[in-house]
Amino acid sequence: MKEMFEDRLVKALRAFNHFLHVLLAIALVMASMMVLWEFVMAVVRAVQLNQLAHGFLQALGTLFIVWTLSSLISAEINYVQNGVFHLVVFIEVAMITLLRQLIVEPVKVATAGQSPEQLFNAWHYGLLLASLMVIGILHKLVSSSEKRELE
Repeated sequence: MKEMFEDRLVKALRAFNHFLHVLLAIALVMASMMVLWEFVMAVVRAVQLNQLAHGFLQALGTLFIVWTLSSLISAEINYVQNGVFHLVVFIEVAMITLLRQLIVEPVKVATAGQSPEQLFNAWHYGLLLASLMVIGILHKLVSSSEKRELE
């Protein structure tokens, strides 16, 4: 009796978990579509205002969000198919986020209307670069470790 209850409970939990992953996948697709729309609108605004350089960098920052969402969608596909979620996905998301920050921050400084000396924080930018380097090394170590496990 106890084993039958536990089996049903585990089955119900798996079904609920699968349902949650379906909802998560739908939410990721919807978020990707909205971010792509934002990208298109940023490009249109940049062309209309004749601010192509600024608009390109702003749109590039938006594309980094698409890259993050794409990584999460790939991880979700992998999880639904294999039941495995790789640690490297979290590292890639962190790396993408840092890269985006490195690109977007100078654009914010350029468009704020104040002098770059007042807004640009070299210490903060240096920490972002150092963090990116650490995350890159961590990515290399984890991805090469996962490749060895597959062999």
